Amino acid sequence: MLNCIYRLIAPRVFEPVQVDVDVSEGVLVRPTYLSICNADVRYYQGARSSEVLAKKLPMALIHEAVGTVVKDATGFFSRGTRVVMIPNAPFEQSEYRAENYLRSSKFCGSGFDGFMQELVLLPASRVVAVPDAIQNEVAAFTELVSVAAHAVNRFESIAHGQRDCVGVWGDGNLGFIVSLILKSRYPDMHVCVFGRNEYKLNDFTFVDEMRLTYDVPTECVFDHAFECCGGDGSAAAINQIIDTVKPEATVSLLGVSENPVPINTRMVLEKGLRLFGSSRSGLADFKSVVELYEQHPEVPRYLESLVGGVFPVQSIADISKAFEADLRKSSGKTIMKWNM
Repeated sequence: MLNCIYRLIAPRVFEPVQVDVDVSEGVLVRPTYLSICNADVRYYQGARSSEVLAKKLPMALIHEAVGTVVKDATGFFSRGTRVVMIPNAPFEQSEYRAENYLRSSKFCGSGFDGFMQELVLLPASRVVAVPDAIQNEVAAFTELVSVAAHAVNRFESIAHGQRDCVGVWGDGNLGFIVSLILKSRYPDMHVCVFGRNEYKLNDFTFVDEMRLTYDVPTECVFDHAFECCGGDGSAAAINQIIDTVKPEATVSLLGVSENPVPINTRMVLEKGLRLFGSSRSGLADFKSVVELYEQHPEVPRYLESLVGGVFPVQSIADISKAFEADLRKSSGKTIMKWNM
């Protein structure tokens, strides 16, 4: 059957392309709500290097989406089932490495087509049903929640057992979600969030403490820490963390930076710190998020506060309108109600 894919062919230029799809295998999903990620915006703006853009484009953007099943050749999902789509596509298994770290894995919206399509064909292992109680706008960015959950899942297996006080650097979407998952899983943990914007910190009503980044303790108070800043803020955040965590703390790095980040390795060595990076997620992380939604119904309710503009999309002009609005937003997630 023919399927229409909406590809970015150059910065700020989208083009529809008809492709033939074999629907005799896999799960055919019609996207309904798509969430714009910062990585999508960097491609849209042309903010990546010319070498990267030449290698990646043309390409359909978006790796955060929810949709409904149109057809399932495997017979596992019923027609009309609401599902989130997993953008990570592994081609092998490893006893020692998660699917999202295998160099052979591909990722929708980063090297091959994302979910800006009329229909998306995926293996059954790349589709997870969403509870009915979850709003479509929240379900759309479940992938981002799964990234935060993946980092917390790894923290659970890497960090030592003293977890009384944990610091989270970053007042954006990722810092919000990481803090929310920590408080849900560790209700007795003292979670302190650091940010640059007081108005953003005011939304972190579920944590124990909020501070601006110039109000950092001078003594070592945190058992562990999460860095969720990225970009130009990474270096300052990581070095503040190094200064304020206790010896043998674990530091989780999640912020994405285009340029190398200088850090105080002398103090990393002196304190015996463990720094680990987390990127993307896999099937197990998506399943853990669905379980979190079901076991802690307050979590999706808090996530609703991250929903920013919701833009009905029926044309390429509407797509561009949503991306331009995302560029101007101060916080939250921009959602496209996909009617293409």
